[in-house]
Amino acid sequence: MLDNKLKGRAFVLGDNVDTDQILPGYAMSLPEEELKNHVLKGSSIPDFAERVKAGDIIIAGENFGCGSSREQAAVAVKTSGVSAVVARSFARIFRRNCINIGMPVLTCELDSEIRDEDELEIDLEKFTLKNLSSGKTYKIHDLSKTTMDTLKAGGLINKVKKILKDRGEIN
Repeated sequence: MLDNKLKGRAFVLGDNVDTDQILPGYAMSLPEEELKNHVLKGSSIPDFAERVKAGDIIIAGENFGCGSSREQAAVAVKTSGVSAVVARSFARIFRRNCINIGMPVLTCELDSEIRDEDELEIDLEKFTLKNLSSGKTYKIHDLSKTTMDTLKAGGLINKVKKILKDRGEIN
């Protein structure tokens, strides 16, 4: 389900983007298919939902996804069309929520040279992020085999279903 190469435009955010900025509290009770319309409304890019296109990539600083453990924040990012979030670091629960739904969250020592609208390409085999606009390449921290298997399956539920199917425990 997960392509080895992801390509899209950059949307750049800073440090400590919390789950209230990712998906404001008023949107928590909305149906899952509507969450994407409210993603990042509380952030420095309140018009993100109107601007994002399939494949785009969020670039952030330290501690992305801090705050509450609301799963809807990760779902909103994924259903908006974002192919990956790359940050210097993630809040642990947000990172786990993203991986569980098959959303790549990648850590990288980024600098301020990546700008909004830069064209980016992520290579998940080489673990690199290339800024196609500037030509600069960044090394992404490797993901474990378990994490990659979960992402490639499209999330934890799909991974478990495949394991059970391979064992003959479900059809």
